[in-house]
Amino acid sequence: MRMTRTDWVLLPLLVAVLAAFAYGLYALVGFFGMGLLGLIIGVMAQRIELEKDGAVSNFMTTSLYAEQFKARQAMTRAERAEHHHETRMMMKALFVAKVVSAGLVILGFGFFALFQLG
Repeated sequence: MRMTRTDWVLLPLLVAVLAAFAYGLYALVGFFGMGLLGLIIGVMAQRIELEKDGAVSNFMTTSLYAEQFKARQAMTRAERAEHHHETRMMMKALFVAKVVSAGLVILGFGFFALFQLG
């Protein structure tokens, strides 16, 4: 995917906003807090991704899981397409959340180790 002229014009603005956000977060919670926030966001994103098709089965939700499977089988073709589309949209948002999480973890814990421990 190539960047358009508008993308190139908006890129410095995006970088400035992200730098201001990172500095504000650092001023608020420090590097260690930035890393912890990244971990929390990452765990939540992974948990939502695991449960995208319904409850994750364990000993307490086996009947719920079976009911969800039956309901999915009873869906019409249009309902299944809508569910698939919603899942795709959710996965795009989760990808952004995971990238932000990785960035916060790397910056937070990396700078913490570099400046606080080193």
